[in-house]
Amino acid sequence: MRILIVFAVLLTLAYSCSEDAPAPAIPSDPDRFVVDGIDTLTGLIAQGDYLLVRGNCLACHSANLITQQGATAAGWREMIHWMQEKQGLTDLGELEEPIVAYLATYYAPVETGRRRPLGEVEWYRLNTDQAD
Repeated sequence: MRILIVFAVLLTLAYSCSEDAPAPAIPSDPDRFVVDGIDTLTGLIAQGDYLLVRGNCLACHSANLITQQGATAAGWREMIHWMQEKQGLTDLGELEEPIVAYLATYYAPVETGRRRPLGEVEWYRLNTDQAD
C-alpha cells in the first residue's frame, strides 16, 4: 500500500512540475493553518508573499529545501534560474520578483559571527614534564 501511495505522490509531483500543469490550489482560508506566524502545513514563515512560494515552489520540492538554505536576493535568483535551466522549472514571469523578495527577506543568510563565549569552563594545566 505504501508503495502505491509513494508512486501516486511521485506521479503527482512529476505532473505538477510540467509546463502543462495547472497552478497548485491554495486553500480558501490559508490562515487557518498558521500558528505563531508559521504555516503548519509547510513550515514556511507566514508573512508577505508566502502563499506565492507555497504555491509555486512546493509543487516540486519540500519546504525544507527552502528553509535550510539562506541566500541573498541574488543567490535566490541564481537558484531559480538554475532550476529553470537544469530542472525544467517554467518561467515565473512577474511572480519571480515577489518570490525572490520573500525568500531574501525571510530566508536570508544568517550571520553567526564569532563562536559563543566559553562561559563557565573548568580549566586545568597540562602536565608537560612527563618522561617518555
